[in-house]
Amino acid sequence: MRVSRRAVLQGAVGLTLALQLPLGGKARAATPAKGGTFAPNAFVRVGADDTVTVLVKHIEFGQGPFTGLSTLVAEEMDADWAQMRAEHAPANVELYKNLAFGVQGTGGSTAIANSYMQMRQAGATARALLVQAAAARWKVPAGEITIERGQLRHPSGKTGRFGEFAEAASGLPVPEKVALKDPSAFKLIGREGQALRKLDTAAKVNGTAEYTIDIQTPGMLTVVVARPPRFGAKLVRFDDSAARKVRGVVDVKQLSSGVAVYAEGMWPALKGREALSVEWDDSTAETRSSEAMIEEYRALAKKPGVVAGAHGDADAAFGDGAKIVEAEYIFPYLAHAPMEPLDGYLEWDGQTARARFGSQLQTLDHMGIAKVLGLEPGRVTVETLLSGGSFGRRAQGKSEFAVELAEAAKAIGPNRPVKLVWSREDDITGGYYRSIFVHRMKGAIRDGRITGWSNTVVGQSLASGTALEEMLVRDGVDITSVEGARELPYKVANFRCDLHTVVSPVPVLWWRSVGHTHTGYAVECFIDRLLEETGQDPVEGRLALMADKPRLAGALREVAKLADWSGSRPAEGRARGVAAVESFGSYVAQIAEVSMGDNGPRVHKVWCAIDCGVAVNPDVIRAQIEGGIGYGLGHVLYAEVALDGGQPVQRNFDTYRSLRIDEMPEIEVVIVPSTEAPTGVGEPGVPPIGPAVANAMARLGVGRPERLPMVRETA
Repeated sequence: MRVSRRAVLQGAVGLTLALQLPLGGKARAATPAKGGTFAPNAFVRVGADDTVTVLVKHIEFGQGPFTGLSTLVAEEMDADWAQMRAEHAPANVELYKNLAFGVQGTGGSTAIANSYMQMRQAGATARALLVQAAAARWKVPAGEITIERGQLRHPSGKTGRFGEFAEAASGLPVPEKVALKDPSAFKLIGREGQALRKLDTAAKVNGTAEYTIDIQTPGMLTVVVARPPRFGAKLVRFDDSAARKVRGVVDVKQLSSGVAVYAEGMWPALKGREALSVEWDDSTAETRSSEAMIEEYRALAKKPGVVAGAHGDADAAFGDGAKIVEAEYIFPYLAHAPMEPLDGYLEWDGQTARARFGSQLQTLDHMGIAKVLGLEPGRVTVETLLSGGSFGRRAQGKSEFAVELAEAAKAIGPNRPVKLVWSREDDITGGYYRSIFVHRMKGAIRDGRITGWSNTVVGQSLASGTALEEMLVRDGVDITSVEGARELPYKVANFRCDLHTVVSPVPVLWWRSVGHTHTGYAVECFIDRLLEETGQDPVEGRLALMADKPRLAGALREVAKLADWSGSRPAEGRARGVAAVESFGSYVAQIAEVSMGDNGPRVHKVWCAIDCGVAVNPDVIRAQIEGGIGYGLGHVLYAEVALDGGQPVQRNFDTYRSLRIDEMPEIEVVIVPSTEAPTGVGEPGVPPIGPAVANAMARLGVGRPERLPMVRETA
């Protein structure tokens, strides 16, 4: 493995721990080389300067794993937070696999959840080795040594810092079992405020943080690709004569994804691409409009699909005597639109390759690059860099971007580094969207009670044809299409959810909160509609049906208390709506206060309660919930990618509308105290905001929007 510059700690040897579950074996000391040099294949590294560096197996793109995972290590080591550092681990599936996936990667809000015990054990083991080393030097029992804020102490008055014992500790056998702290003894886990400042903030603020776009190396070429304007189209021929006349353009090559222009900078690359003359074959392309696709989905939703979940007898519930309530909810294609579009750097010499970019699924990207370049995986290094957001965009099940990056390098030949860059327009028109979905809902009411529920879902599969298909597609049902809909948090005696999986050349991908992006809206709008039909309060009515979901009910009670809920009737032109969604193991309830203006709904305040188990970093949790609310709100209000003749209409933020700063509501978040294992926080804030707003709109007399976005024409 190539050693990063931050792995070289000047001055002395340190301690490196290569830890997996179960723990065992020996800690490996690095061989000194102008100070201490350590292979970056461990979770914990202690330097002679007392720094504790945590190698983080998850990409940091703003959701907080640098800080969260380092907190776990620091807690068990009794380190001072000022000592803590974090950097990305290399691509190494044996050491750094996501315990939820079996491959190295980030997604599903699993960073803290899958690493909680693993990183605590890593920290506790590092602590034990340092204590043993100190005990041997001081000739005292290890049990008499304490650590406080990175200082080892003995009642005799002896003291020392971590760095003083790193070299000695590195030669000790790793204990097979270490004791973890009782939660009552936590000093960092659960702590708030400036004492636990995010580890990546300072570098991002002062400009020293390195992103792919910052990379400049001798001889490097910037690459942009001309891709087909319609998804699924094939390249027929191209004329690059005009492109090659643009000053700074070095070469033009054909890739499987289109035509690549290589230049000595971004501007000549873009101008060269504009000068290309390209002919495409649309015979296998998507040529329908999104409106036509939606109409086809709506027709399909009137027929039963493959059953995804059922109990009781839903058909019988809709028999004579029942009051039938029906609704249809339509969701558009959505782009991820992170602030940093896709980009990546790769250098290879024909024998080895080194890629540097914001890789979200390192194992898949690693294998994809190796395959394209014809190299053994051991000859390929993938270094994960900070990334300016993702929301699922970088978690490509077929590693399409990594493959395109490798093809760009291979096409120009070895010993010529390349930086592949997607523009904002490339990103928004380039697909990998959240699919169009249609939900057709039907409810039965008898004697004031909800007795039947059916939901037919239509949409594209996110997992089919990807490396995750085997895990996510079962008996013809992509569970990501129906998660949150194939079973309800509410007790309804007769229930059925079925699915139609449609196929289109338009590439789709998981989008922040995945299936819950649409199922949360459909379920929470429809339950509110049914409770309204039965004359029940939206909060009390939900609670009455949540006997089997005590934690979700607890979050709902907490948010009602936080918002001083006294019903949903309008007052002074404003009304409140509620929604509660379980996703990624977390339980989130939100109440939105809304008024109606000339240009659609205005959200003034959102109250939110989340039960996510042990709150490792409350400030990070609140930030993720606040960000999720803003992200989700902007999309339900304004965002869609419409196709006209198969071509995306929206191209940049002027037409792919996001929430503006003056539209961000006031947000108040309460974290429900819990001793349960930590669960996800990066995505669960998104699903409830849309239905909470819609349900408030219904109280204002304008109805729940059945088609998103709520504001179809934007300024």
